[in-house]
Amino acid sequence: MYQMSCPAVQDVHKFGADNSFITKLNLSISNGLPHSIPLSSLKTDEHELVRAVLQMLQGFSSNFFYWDLKLNSFRSEEGIYASHLSQTGLKGLLSPFLLASTCLKRVEMFIKKAESFSQKYPTLSAFANSVHSWLKGLRDIALKKEEALCKSNNAKITTLLDLVNSLSSLFAGAEHLYQVTNEAVSTEFLNSEKNIISLTAAELAVKILNCLFNKLTQVCLVRDGEGDPYKMLIFLFIGSLLPYIQTLDSWLYDGILYDPFEEMFFYANSSVSIDQPSFWETSYLLRQNNAKIMICPLFFHKIGKAIISAGKSLQLVQHIQDQNFVSTQTNKTFDFEIQNLNNDARVLGILTLSDVFLISLVGLFHDSAHIFDHLLKYPIEINENNNNNNNNNNNNNNNNKSWLDFLSDTIQGITKAKTPNSMDFDALCTGNPTITVCKEILQKTPSSWEELNVSRSSRLPPLNDNMLREAVFGRTDLDARSRVSDGTDFQLGFVFDEFERFRLENDRKALESLCAFPTLLPSFPEDKHLSEILPFQKDSTLASKILKFIQNMKLKNSLDPQVVLQECLGACIKRQVDHVGKNILNKLMGEWRLIDELFILRSIYLLGSGDLLQQFLVVIFNRLDKGDSWDDDFELNSILQDSIRNSSDRTLLNAPDSLTVSILNENLNEETDKNLNERNSESNNFGIDAFDKLSFTYKVSWPLDLIANREALKKYNQVMGFLLKVKRAKFVLDKTRKWRWKGRSDAQQAHKHHLLIEQKLLNFVDAFHQYVMDQVYHSAWRELCSGLEASSSLDEVIEVHETYLSSIQRQCFVASDKLMALIASRIKTILGLALDFYNVKQTLRTGGTTQAIKARCETEINRIEKQFDDCVAFLLKILSFKLNVGHFPHLGDLVTRINYNYFYMSDSGNLLNVPKFEGKPKTPAFRPA
Repeated sequence: MYQMSCPAVQDVHKFGADNSFITKLNLSISNGLPHSIPLSSLKTDEHELVRAVLQMLQGFSSNFFYWDLKLNSFRSEEGIYASHLSQTGLKGLLSPFLLASTCLKRVEMFIKKAESFSQKYPTLSAFANSVHSWLKGLRDIALKKEEALCKSNNAKITTLLDLVNSLSSLFAGAEHLYQVTNEAVSTEFLNSEKNIISLTAAELAVKILNCLFNKLTQVCLVRDGEGDPYKMLIFLFIGSLLPYIQTLDSWLYDGILYDPFEEMFFYANSSVSIDQPSFWETSYLLRQNNAKIMICPLFFHKIGKAIISAGKSLQLVQHIQDQNFVSTQTNKTFDFEIQNLNNDARVLGILTLSDVFLISLVGLFHDSAHIFDHLLKYPIEINENNNNNNNNNNNNNNNNKSWLDFLSDTIQGITKAKTPNSMDFDALCTGNPTITVCKEILQKTPSSWEELNVSRSSRLPPLNDNMLREAVFGRTDLDARSRVSDGTDFQLGFVFDEFERFRLENDRKALESLCAFPTLLPSFPEDKHLSEILPFQKDSTLASKILKFIQNMKLKNSLDPQVVLQECLGACIKRQVDHVGKNILNKLMGEWRLIDELFILRSIYLLGSGDLLQQFLVVIFNRLDKGDSWDDDFELNSILQDSIRNSSDRTLLNAPDSLTVSILNENLNEETDKNLNERNSESNNFGIDAFDKLSFTYKVSWPLDLIANREALKKYNQVMGFLLKVKRAKFVLDKTRKWRWKGRSDAQQAHKHHLLIEQKLLNFVDAFHQYVMDQVYHSAWRELCSGLEASSSLDEVIEVHETYLSSIQRQCFVASDKLMALIASRIKTILGLALDFYNVKQTLRTGGTTQAIKARCETEINRIEKQFDDCVAFLLKILSFKLNVGHFPHLGDLVTRINYNYFYMSDSGNLLNVPKFEGKPKTPAFRPA
């Protein structure tokens, strides 16, 4: 009774306090105090609160919610009360709306900020556009709810709790979208006030694409996530990847790297031209950051080098054709070949890489089909009649597939865009989107053309301007001008002379020819994309249609992104890479004659054509024997050219001067020079290592010098230097044998001893020479030819050639390996012993008549024999070791040739002829393990 009689309570009831349970509960707790009960004027109608919440989800503020600029979040106004909800319950209901609205608003802020970088970062711009499309889709859900709420006429009251349940997918989608935006682009960029990006365009593009790819890999393992996270991620990933694919399209099919913003994972080295030998290795380089880590999307790591190789191969073919064509007929051939190389590999000859990627996505996600093979079989010519179109595709049994509809529309759009139309109206509408949109309406009503042109619509209706002039200029000015313009209007008030009038009419006619019907305004639905209205545009029309289709369709399954890229993009890229590789190989083996060029290198550097360098080597060998100077490059090249001209194999070379020889100047430091004694100096100039200073250079024709480049010629020279040592050792031993045939004065015992050593040296040198001919000259060449036949790209050809060079380096023991160096040192020692033996025999032949000289020569002979036996014993143990033979099978062949008939070592591996060392008992100096 006290509460009801209390004036404060009565005042509350006077202001319309209800008799609800919550009101009575508050009155009982507050003991009738007026401030504890909200007035009815301060209470919020839930219907208005629901509308405000929906507007907030669309990014708008209201009387109940506002955007806090400091916190960058939506906040509710203080003093919001609901009659049937407590403050805690109301806040709990509003919190998901506030969170979702804040996420969407921050995403909107990111989109606006990214627009300022759209001209510098294409991938960021594409990502922002995709995010904007998805954001619009989420906000459209709230918009439709608001429209339904307005149409309901309060027949059914929608509560906040109803919205929480019905918009749960919107809440989840908003959080997912904001989370992906934060992870794809750094939070500092989103929150910073300055429009500065610390990352380069390539780094930012890779960060966005890798983030979306990794998120897709994680989400694809979870089925039916609330808010369609997989669908959102695949939509964003496809939209963000399109700029990358468009750049790859021009590179793979045209050989043009159009990357003005430097987003691709490789870049052009402008300092290297296409006609330089280093073009293939250094013209296009992988992009790296400061830490020398490759900046490349994860899904392009494996095929990145193949992509670069395909574009460079296209450039090579085009450049060769540009240099070779001379006549008009050659020009036609060039155009035909380039067109075949570029367009034949395109799917249907007209589809771009992005077209194939997008259509394959529809087939994979919507139709659950791998359609790349079907695309290759699809007919190019399509009848405009849909029935005939369906009949043409009965063999594929895909008439009801969505991808087929997109494919048909794309081909029709490309065909119409490439086919000139003879209609005057179409010629008039060229470049005018407005008339293009209203084309059908204008064609149906030609009578309206005159009313819409500039000449008929530029004149304004009559308007008396007396009052206007009086207000602007005053009475005095009006009187001064009344003679001309008093009582006139805009149509007749502007007086021009006859020439000015004609000039204006001509200007209006010129404007009509440039921009017909400029006053015409198109009318079409707001949500309709321009790609559905305007004519077909490359890389835009199909993309916008399919992205909208994917956004609205229901995905049947969540596929791994690696599988998606392999099926929709990787197959097409691989097909083009293989196509370009096949064409470049046909050029190499056919028109460019790669095998012939490698055969010439083999004949020169592996001494395959003995007649080509025979005269040159004989002259140099004789000069070395006499100790004459031979360090003049000009004289050496004169001797070389004479040898080539007098050779029966001179036709191998295009020109005699294509092969030159020079002397390498090795810079030895002073300490080394001091330590070198006179004997070592003479040995370097005239000994077995004399040819290490020679370097032969063959001018390989372009573009084959991309394969046999400068580094390859260095390896060829290393092998040739070793073979010249063998050649010289065999030359001096053959010369010694001739002396033996002619000599009659040697003592019988000394003659037999010398003959035995001579035969040992001859056997070793001949065996090693035969090993070189079989393993290096023949077997390695067959492996090279088979490897070239199995190659599928120029990169693989270069790799096969490098493998060939490494193989012959190992077989000639000049490779940079400890084992090879150890074996080479012993072989070189034996070859040097052959030269020492020759010098001893030459001394005995020319002036060895005194006993002192003969004794010194016999001592040298004994040293040669002992050192030879030591080297052979060491070589046989090393070469016959099972582990080494297992790793290097060619060593077993060399052992068999040196140890012919088991002369030095038995089948079980025991040495038979072991040298005896002076001053020790008869014990082998080298005992097998």
